[in-house]
Amino acid sequence: MKYRNLGSSGLRVSEIALGSWLTYGKSVEDDTAQKCIQTAYEAGINFFDTANVYEQGEAEIVLGKALAEYDRSSLVVASKVYFPMGDGPNDRGLSRKHIFEQCDASLKRLGMDYIDLYQCHRYDPHVPLEETLWALDDLQRQGKILYAGVSEWPADKIQEAHKIAKERNFRPLVSNQPAYNMIERFIERDILPVSQANGMGQVVFSPLAQGILTGKYKPGQEAPSDSRASNSEIGSGLKKYLENERLLEAVQELSKFAQQLDINLTQLALAWILRHPGVSSAIIGASKPEQIEDNIKAVDFELTKEILVGINELLQPISNFGPRN
Repeated sequence: MKYRNLGSSGLRVSEIALGSWLTYGKSVEDDTAQKCIQTAYEAGINFFDTANVYEQGEAEIVLGKALAEYDRSSLVVASKVYFPMGDGPNDRGLSRKHIFEQCDASLKRLGMDYIDLYQCHRYDPHVPLEETLWALDDLQRQGKILYAGVSEWPADKIQEAHKIAKERNFRPLVSNQPAYNMIERFIERDILPVSQANGMGQVVFSPLAQGILTGKYKPGQEAPSDSRASNSEIGSGLKKYLENERLLEAVQELSKFAQQLDINLTQLALAWILRHPGVSSAIIGASKPEQIEDNIKAVDFELTKEILVGINELLQPISNFGPRN
């Protein structure tokens, strides 16, 4: 495994992180989740991402139990706050009240004394940004969180947050967690430049476009019965991809291109993300330990200029550089 600094901070994170969205505490049995986490840890992955809203806390519980056997100082654990965790008017968002209460709740579920990276899961237009940043700074002063970041924030709000932090002498945000992959490249326009200018690293999710960039979904064919797309509850987000025959055809060509390089498409997709110096880590999801063992091989593959040109020729017509829908 290889490691990078999280933005301009001194925190070192594995280039591949293991996430728990749509997996642990939901579609993956607890014993399998534990095996996946063990496989990841033994492979050198030190970065584990979750959120309070993932199965209303169940993902945090599963992750905490699995990580309990390891030295806490060897782990970088990230969680998030924003989405509703109850029916009350203050059970959501980025108010000081909700942030403090949910941080304590996440710590309890994880069975930990502190969270390494605490992230604002979305931007909250209903709460003064200064209130949110002040709460995060206070949590860092208390030692309940070590670093703070955001997820899916627009570039102008990232810039505004850094301006306020500098004026008020708050600790700066160190990371942003956006979707980013060969198909969805919208962050390259303004989010990546603004983040890099402010010392923030990208911790990207959906690096395989929810499985599209594995090549398993083929044009003119039904989705495999054991795939995410076949699950009506979690596969709805794939519809825009599966209905795009041109995209699926391009992915199949990209898969052939990867084979010529003696790697598979998944590894190529992850290596493509890690090519960017503004990316600190790519979050993978895994329902089987073998998937982790396969994915981590991407860190050793170097993309030459010729390879990047070949990828762009195949995907330029169907890649999304505009705002995310």
